[in-house]
Amino acid sequence: RATLLLSRCLLKMVKGNIIVPEDILSFCCNGLQGSTSPPRAREPGEREEAPGAMASPSPARNPTEVQMSQLVLPCHTNHRGELSTGQLLKWIDTAACLSAERHAGCPCVTASMDDIYFEHTISVGQVVNIKAKVNRAFNSSMEVGIQVSYEDLCSGKHCSICKAYATFVAQGPLGSKVRLKPLTPQTEEEKIEYSIAAERRRMRLVHKDTLKDLLTHSPQETELETRDGSGAVPAERTRVESVELVLPPHANHQGNTFGGQIMAWMENVATIAASRLCHAHPTLRAIEMFHFRGPSQVGDRLVLKAIVNNSFKNSMEVGVSAEAYGQEMSISRRHINSAFMTFVVLDQEGQPRTLPMLAPEPGDGERRFREASARKKIRLDRKYVVSCKQTEVPLSVPWDQSNKVYLSYNNVSALKMLVAKANWVLAREKEKVRMYTLEEDKFLSFRIEISVCIPAGRAFSLLSNLRRRHEWDSHSAELVQKVDDDDMIYHVVSRKLRHENKPQDFVILASRRKPCSKGDPYVVAFRSVTLPTHPTRAEFTRGETLCSGFCIWPESEEMSKVAYYNQAMPGYLNYVTTNVAGLSSDICSTFEACEKFLLKNKEDLISRLQDF
Repeated sequence: RATLLLSRCLLKMVKGNIIVPEDILSFCCNGLQGSTSPPRAREPGEREEAPGAMASPSPARNPTEVQMSQLVLPCHTNHRGELSTGQLLKWIDTAACLSAERHAGCPCVTASMDDIYFEHTISVGQVVNIKAKVNRAFNSSMEVGIQVSYEDLCSGKHCSICKAYATFVAQGPLGSKVRLKPLTPQTEEEKIEYSIAAERRRMRLVHKDTLKDLLTHSPQETELETRDGSGAVPAERTRVESVELVLPPHANHQGNTFGGQIMAWMENVATIAASRLCHAHPTLRAIEMFHFRGPSQVGDRLVLKAIVNNSFKNSMEVGVSAEAYGQEMSISRRHINSAFMTFVVLDQEGQPRTLPMLAPEPGDGERRFREASARKKIRLDRKYVVSCKQTEVPLSVPWDQSNKVYLSYNNVSALKMLVAKANWVLAREKEKVRMYTLEEDKFLSFRIEISVCIPAGRAFSLLSNLRRRHEWDSHSAELVQKVDDDDMIYHVVSRKLRHENKPQDFVILASRRKPCSKGDPYVVAFRSVTLPTHPTRAEFTRGETLCSGFCIWPESEEMSKVAYYNQAMPGYLNYVTTNVAGLSSDICSTFEACEKFLLKNKEDLISRLQDF
């Protein structure tokens, strides 16, 4: 019936084209395992197009882009007739690997898979559409972005399922690393993803430190408050251990165990562990970063372990790991993967049910219990700050130690997104200073830039130190907190604007980044945060900035292009539009003063070096 339904839909799509029944049958069978478009029958006299020729002008397709369409069959589903998450992970990993290998031109292996949040389930008979493309290539690794949606063939409805980011490593002969060629983004969307990929990579590298820091500063007593609740289920009852023999069908084209297959096996044992707690069929809602620590091969035995780490009111976290060993048991097991999965149990209305409490085991069980609470806090911060659209994030997000990584990420990525916009318009030019505007639905943004005879690194050092801002601007800044070498919090006081009774003050997070690779700018990003130590005061009007900062590009060893960006907030809008219209030159004059400040301090540095 599924094949017949698909055939009828295809006949409607191709309409007047002549396709023989064998072609239809062949296409339908291919579609069941991963569809590819059938060749269109040529009309009489129609010439065959040369390879790569395009029938009509359209945007150039990303050469690394891979599209996969899979029809969900009963063999792919769980007891509810919904697509198994393990099967979906296989398809995601396959599409991502094909995209990575298109760019690398050699075999690639999965290094990690970032957090995945599943928004909807997919039913039998629906089509899963997966699109994967390389966002950015680093030295020997690359980030692949994956978008997953489903399509209902009968109604024509399309809906997003999830978005994921995977890291792949290119491998040469004997497993040696391969240096990747750089990727050049073309479209505005690709430029944004390319720029932010460096921030996501930075966030992955500090993830463990973030968790460790949160556990260090969290009181242990509050984490175990539900341990003595009545009816608590001992965590030991949820423990699952299963072994799988890696056979040739489980291997990829390199002979290693297919990463998607390992993820599917891990999802299976995690589901069993979750079921033992709730005595129901749970639904997987989120996966926190798969991290592949090493390969396994055909003939290996994989030991998969899972246990419920913590049970919250409506969700539970299951920890799962995979270990490999060969035929000889005397050889120690190799830890090859680990992940944390969040499950819920849905009632008949599709709402999460209240779950039983968990009684952790002493020792390691209590540690896992506390770590699960910390990871939930991190997930909420990450989803709230990182995953939201920029316009959905509040202006002044409360600052605390646990969300510092994600606020810093949001700060820098917001500025990079603004920089990558394509519709900037030159609004004004005064001598060497150029002013551009960008009009969007909710914001008027401006960019002001100038070329300065100073090395980019030196300009970056001067402009990222807000305590020296008063030397070229009317703002004065006090350092409130040094978060780390790249992030500082300042209290900034500005002069009174026209028609204002009081000066403005800001609490600003300043995040700075050096170039990740050649062609990247130096970045100094600003956004407002709130601190309990610096509430609003009667003598100031509290101002806010959502996105602003400097980008500095080296034009030569001695020349730099310095650009300042700002998404104008309502309280600042009149000042901006007055300058854009040419009724005031305050912004241009300030930037000219900035140029003099940079040149003066460059000369001071040269003088000190000569004296030395």
